[in-house]
Amino acid sequence: MSTTTVETSSAVTGQDSAATAPRNVRRRGQRGLAASLTSHGILIVASLIAFFPVAWLIYLSLGPDKDDYLHPGGIWGKMSFSNYSFVLQHTEFFDWLKSSLIVSLGTTVIGVLIAATTGYAVSRMRFPGYKKFMWVLLVTQMFPVAVLMVPMYQILSDLQLIDSYLGLVLVYCSTAVPYCAWLLKGYFDTIPFEIDEAGRVDGLTPFGTFARLILPLAKPGLAVAAFYSFLTAFGEVAFASTFMLSDTKYTFAVGLQTFVSEHDAQRNLMAATAVLIAIPVSAFFYLVQKNLVTGLTAGGTKG
Repeated sequence: MSTTTVETSSAVTGQDSAATAPRNVRRRGQRGLAASLTSHGILIVASLIAFFPVAWLIYLSLGPDKDDYLHPGGIWGKMSFSNYSFVLQHTEFFDWLKSSLIVSLGTTVIGVLIAATTGYAVSRMRFPGYKKFMWVLLVTQMFPVAVLMVPMYQILSDLQLIDSYLGLVLVYCSTAVPYCAWLLKGYFDTIPFEIDEAGRVDGLTPFGTFARLILPLAKPGLAVAAFYSFLTAFGEVAFASTFMLSDTKYTFAVGLQTFVSEHDAQRNLMAATAVLIAIPVSAFFYLVQKNLVTGLTAGGTKG
C-alpha cells in the first residue's frame, strides 16, 4: 500500500515538474528566428546595394559603342569584349599599370617603414615633445590638396624630381605616413612592454627588438597600413596629373582622363579600363585580407 502511494506521488510530482518546466528557453544573447531573418535580410539588401555600382560598371563596359551608356537597355543584345581588347592593344594600358605599381608599391614599402618606426618610437620612448609630435602629424592632414600643390611642386622642382617616380612616391608618403603612424602607434600600445624588456635581456638592441619581436606581432596593423598606403597612391589623381608629365609615366587614375576630352567622351573604354584597374587592387586586398579585419579593430583599445 505504501509502495503504491510513493509511486503515485512520484508520478504526480514528475508530471507537475514537466508541466511547469519552461519550454524552448532562449539562451542569453541568442536571437529569435524573426530577428535572425530580419538581420540577414538587411545584410543581403546592403550587399546588393554595394555590389550594384560594380555590376553596372561591368555591364556598361560590355557595350561596344561609346554612347551605349545613354541607352543601357540596348547593350544586352550586342555584348562584346571589344572594349577590353582595344584598351589592352591600342592604349598605354601596360605603361599605366607599370607606373601605378611602381608608385603604389614604393609608397607602401617606404610609407609603412617610416610609419612603423615612428609609431613604435612614440609608443615606447618618452622623448621631449613626443605627444606634440603626433599632433603635428595630425595637423598636416588638415591642409587641402590645392594649398599643398604649389609648395610641393617648387620643392620637387628644386630637387629635380618632377616627372619622376621617386618624387611622386615621396609626395604620397607625406599623405599616408601621418595616418599610418597614428594607426600603428595605437596598435603598438596593445603589445605588452614585457616583450621589449625580454628582448633587452637577451641582448637585442632597440631596433633589433623592434624588427625581430615587435613587427611579427604587429602584422595585422601593418596590413591595414599597407592597404591604406597602396590605395592612397593607386587612386590619387591631383598630384599624379600635376607632377607626372610623360604619357608613359601616367598612373591609372590619370590615364583614365585621356578617354574624356572637350569634344569627345569614350565612356565605354573608360568603363572597361576601370574594370581592369580593379584587378590589381583586388589581388592586393586578397594578400592582406587575412590580417585586415584584425588590424582594423585591434588598435581601438589598449589591452
